[in-house]
Amino acid sequence: MAGAALKTSAFVPEPNKGQEPFTLAPLPYAADALEPHIDKLTMEIHHGKHHKAYVDNLNKAVAGTALAGMTLEKIMSNISTHPVAVRNNGGGHYNHTLFWKFLSPAGGGEPSGKIAEMINRDFGSFVALKEKFNSAAMSRFGSGWAWLVLRDGKLDVGSTPNQDNPLMDVSEIKGKPLLALDVWEHAYYLKYQNRRKDFVEGFWKLVNWGEVNRMLGK
Repeated sequence: MAGAALKTSAFVPEPNKGQEPFTLAPLPYAADALEPHIDKLTMEIHHGKHHKAYVDNLNKAVAGTALAGMTLEKIMSNISTHPVAVRNNGGGHYNHTLFWKFLSPAGGGEPSGKIAEMINRDFGSFVALKEKFNSAAMSRFGSGWAWLVLRDGKLDVGSTPNQDNPLMDVSEIKGKPLLALDVWEHAYYLKYQNRRKDFVEGFWKLVNWGEVNRMLGK
């Protein structure tokens, strides 16, 4: 697994205050820790503004309803019955919460452990998985996400539009999320402009395979 020194940054977004049911957790690393693959300013804006907006708007959407007492996973499972503001902002909060954990300044390299065994079993090789995952990320028109999921004991790859995810009953791909890549332009445009392919390649140098294995074992 590739190693990298953990950088420091003065930017530490604060969680939401008050009694709202959903909160913004701090990044699990400094905002500049993923450079050069994801730059500090992008991380500050992406987490501190975009993700925070999803949390704030989700809290507004569920205020005074039974949804305020539900977990995100429960809300996602019946998303077709909820208002579009809950779908968009709930999905945005859930997806980004996963995304930050799937990245690490000490990440990258080839997977190991159980996930490596399953990748070889279901895709033939790590290279084959990367090709399929990259295709899902590159072929998603406009904004969305690429996913590696577990469904019925097997791994699968696909993508979703906007802030949809594989837990949603309306999702194009269903299953337990094991790895996610945000391909909205705000995730990469400051550094990569229209070069989504370069961003996707950089992503593999940051993947936190320990977190993927943790999700697999949950």
